[in-house]
Amino acid sequence: MSGKLVIRNIGLILSGKMEEPILDGDCVIAEDGRITAIGYEKDLDCEGAETEVDAHGITIAPGLIDSHVHPVVGDYTPRQQQLHWIDSTLHGGVTTLISAGEVHMPGRPKDVVGLKAMAIAAQRWYENFRPSGMKVMAGAPVIEHGMVEQDFKDMADAGVKLLGEVGLGTVKDGKTARQMVDWARKYGIQSTIHTGGPSIPGSGLIDADMVLETGTDVIGHINGGHSALPDDQIMCLCESCTAGLEIVHNGNERAALLTLNTARELKQMDRLILGTDGPAGSGVQPLGILRMVAMLSSLGDVPAEVAFCFANGNTARQRDLEQGIMEVGRPADFVLMDQAQHAPGKTILESVQLGNLPGVGMTVIDGVVRSGRSRNTPPAQTLPEVTKGAAPA
Repeated sequence: MSGKLVIRNIGLILSGKMEEPILDGDCVIAEDGRITAIGYEKDLDCEGAETEVDAHGITIAPGLIDSHVHPVVGDYTPRQQQLHWIDSTLHGGVTTLISAGEVHMPGRPKDVVGLKAMAIAAQRWYENFRPSGMKVMAGAPVIEHGMVEQDFKDMADAGVKLLGEVGLGTVKDGKTARQMVDWARKYGIQSTIHTGGPSIPGSGLIDADMVLETGTDVIGHINGGHSALPDDQIMCLCESCTAGLEIVHNGNERAALLTLNTARELKQMDRLILGTDGPAGSGVQPLGILRMVAMLSSLGDVPAEVAFCFANGNTARQRDLEQGIMEVGRPADFVLMDQAQHAPGKTILESVQLGNLPGVGMTVIDGVVRSGRSRNTPPAQTLPEVTKGAAPA
C-alpha cells in the first residue's frame, strides 16, 4: 500500500469535470492510493504522511487517459519494434491506457477459441504487470464470424471488459456486428468501432451507416485513423447517437475540429474523449494526448481547463472508470505540470490555449510517485519536489 501522500503548495487544481474544471485549494491528500481530501492545507490534516510533495505553485490534474492504444505484451510494441513505449507515454502525463485491440500481436489468432484465449491472457498480463505503474486496460478481442453469445459471457466471466475495434476482424456488416455488440453489452463489455478509411492492409472502410447500425458505446477515432469520413457523415454521427466521440492524434486534425465544433453546437462536449491510436504506422506518440489538448484548445477556441477534461474526466465517465476525476474517494492518479520554459502566455492555461505543450514535472499513480521531470515534454518553468519519502528514479 502507498500509505499517506500529501501534495502541498499547489498553484492550480484541475478537476477533470467540465461543469467545474477548476477547484479551490492548494493541497491534495491521498491514503492507500485514494484521494481523501482536496482543499487548503490550513484546513486539512497533513500529519503522518509517508510521502510529501511540495508542488512549488504548479498545476495538478487527474492523470491523463489515452482512450485508444494497441498494446501487445509488456512494454514492447512489434509495430515499431520499440521498447518502453508505455514508460515514455507516462512521461507525457498519461497514467491510464485503454486497449482498442491487441491487433499487432504477431500471429494473432482469429479462430474463436484462440481469440478468446488471447483476450483473457492479455487482460491478465497487464493486470499482473504494470509497466512503470501504468494502468493498462487490455484484453480487447476483435470480433470474428462464428462467435456466439456464450463466448461473450465466457470472456466477461474471465474479466474481459472491452471489445477491440469492430471492423478490424472478419465481421464487416452492421447486422452481425450489432448482434455481437449487444451480446457484449449484455455481459458488461464495452465496445468501440473503427471509423473511416482503412488503417492498415486488411482493414476496410467503416462509414456512418455501419457505425450507427452497429451501435457501439464509443465511435473510435471519429476523425479517422488515418483517413476521416466526409464532413456530412461526421456531423451525422454526432447528431444521430449518444456514443462517445473519440478524437485521436493519429487522425485528421481538420476532422477533429469539425467534431469538436459540432459537439459544441449540440451542447454535448461531454461526449468528447481523446486517444492516440498508437503504436501505429506513424509511430509511438508519448505526447499525443497533450498535443490533442493543446490543438483543440488553441484552434478550437476551448478554455484549456475544459480541454484537459477531454483527456481525463470525460473519458472516465464515458468508460465508467474510477480514475480521471479529482474527487474524494477516487484513485490518486495525478499529473503535475507547469508552463514550459520561455513559452508564450502568462499562465499555464493561457500558454496551452496558445497551442503550447506544458512541461510535466511528476506523475503519481495510486498515490505513489512514478516519475519526475519528463524526458519528453519541454522543460517546465518550475518542478515539484519530493520533500519526504522516496523520489522517483
